[in-house]
Amino acid sequence: MTRMKGKRILITGASAGIGEACARRFAAEGAELALWARRLPRLTALRGELGEQHGIEIRVDEVDVRDRDAVNAAADRLAAEAWIPHVLINNAGLAAGLALIQEGDPDDWDRMIDTNVKGLLYVTRAILPAMLEAERGHVVIIGSIAGHQVYPMGNVYNASKFAVHAIAQGLNLDLAGTPIRASSIDPGHVRTEFALVRFEGDAERAKAVYEGFDPLGPEDVADAVSYVVNAPPNVNVAEMILLATPQRSVYVVHREQA
Repeated sequence: MTRMKGKRILITGASAGIGEACARRFAAEGAELALWARRLPRLTALRGELGEQHGIEIRVDEVDVRDRDAVNAAADRLAAEAWIPHVLINNAGLAAGLALIQEGDPDDWDRMIDTNVKGLLYVTRAILPAMLEAERGHVVIIGSIAGHQVYPMGNVYNASKFAVHAIAQGLNLDLAGTPIRASSIDPGHVRTEFALVRFEGDAERAKAVYEGFDPLGPEDVADAVSYVVNAPPNVNVAEMILLATPQRSVYVVHREQA
């Protein structure tokens, strides 16, 4: 059973990975979609594919969540059409580099903080008031196990995800007394472009992250998102940690020997 048929869902970072998987999942559930990402050609191709398969309305917009003006302009375009999301999926995020603080690249730090923390705030601030005015909605934040446990050389990425965890908790408190729900989905290892981006396109290094075990797939995270947004209106899943069976923490991953 799905409660999403005919509902409007806005997904950031929708051109790949978890965002794309969420788009595919909710298109199959009959939702109307708005997809934001930096790579517009990918969004356009996805719109064509999903629109043809499921006969749904899909809006796409080229949005870098680090750009507050771009976020606000895209939100204004939706508002001009009276398009208010029933669900906002704050998915856009990344890791850049893996280094000791004393050897870290401040440009990498800026990318992570600007995307993971400020981008989350910009999008939520731009969309949430319309949800409150409509007296309905659900904000879903894709966090990380890295927002619960710090691992070596993860420092600034961990800090950004700890901030995301705090923002999700704070958002839930701020929404008390309203019908708006807020959920944080915090996965461990997921096989996406995440590691490839972190290691600046080094495919071998990225591949090694997942060697010896079967990580989550992006569709597994989309399943979790679907579960929380399809919960009855009186149920708010505030937080969910999602791990592949071989992974039990950021430190403990059972890898089979080759």
